[in-house]
Formats: sequence, structure tokens, C-alpha cells
Amino acid sequence: MPAGSTYSTIATTTLGSAASSYTFTSISGSYTDLIIVAQIKGTATTYLNLRFNGDTGTNYSRTTLSANGSTVTSERRTNQAQINTDYNEAVETNFNYINTLQIMNYSNTTTYKTVLCRANNAATGTGATVGLWRNTAAITSVTLVANNNTFDTGSTFTLYGITAA
Repeated sequence: MPAGSTYSTIATTTLGSAASSYTFTSISGSYTDLIIVAQIKGTATTYLNLRFNGDTGTNYSRTTLSANGSTVTSERRTNQAQINTDYNEAVETNFNYINTLQIMNYSNTTTYKTVLCRANNAATGTGATVGLWRNTAAITSVTLVANNNTFDTGSTFTLYGITAA
């Protein structure tokens, strides 16, 4: 995703070793939205989950639509301990996919937080997720959690802030 005049790179990291999670901390409230671009590498299927401000309570919900070229699925979950942002990817080895997350109004303290996600893997399919964190606190940290496996060495996570145009 190119960084235009309204995008500011806040932080980026490339994992030097496998990890079960990665956290962006001390996020300033000076932007309108946040964008996370995750290029995830793995040797087994790894689903990307999302938590805000260390909250592991059942305050999250999501709706996912996915397709793999022959099958279309949808799924809705409520009262979850995190937002699962991926589609139902087929089990494979040595996979590589891009996940783009947009967190809207993250610093607003009067509304719940909404996340839009696109997950893409040319070999297996694509998916779209809308997630909700039922909390009005400003988001100051975002944890990306590998469900079932780990993010492999070379996975890259970039956090952008969007300023009002």
C-alpha cells in the first residue's frame, strides 16, 4: 500500500524469528484511522487474530465472507475473545498472504471500534471481514495473534496512521 500525503508510517517490523504474536504499543491518538498491512509467512495454516489494549474479554464480534474459486462461505461470531480477521483458508504448507486491516475512529472515546479486513492469497482464495470491539476506549495498542501456529520468520507488519485530508 503506497503511503500518500495522508498516510504516515508509525511502525514496521520484520520478524527475525517465529512468534505467536506481535504488538504495536503506545499508539498516538493524533490520526483519524489506522491501517495495518500484514504480510504473513508460515509453514502451516495460521489465522490472524486481533486484540485491542490487551483486552482478552468476550467483547469482540465479526462477520466473514470468503471464496476460494469454487466455494463461497460466510460466518458470524459474537462474544469472542478476539477478532479473527481471516477467511477459512485451505490447509497448506509454505504459504504467504497479505492481510490489510482498517481500524476506523480508533481514538474516538464515544463509539465502539470497527475494523474492515481483506485477506488475500493467490493460491487459496480471498476473504473480507468486518469486526467490532465493543468498547469506547481509545485504542493505544494492537496485538496481532497467530491462531493455531506462529508467524514465521520474515513476516512483516506495518502500522500506518491516516490523517484527515
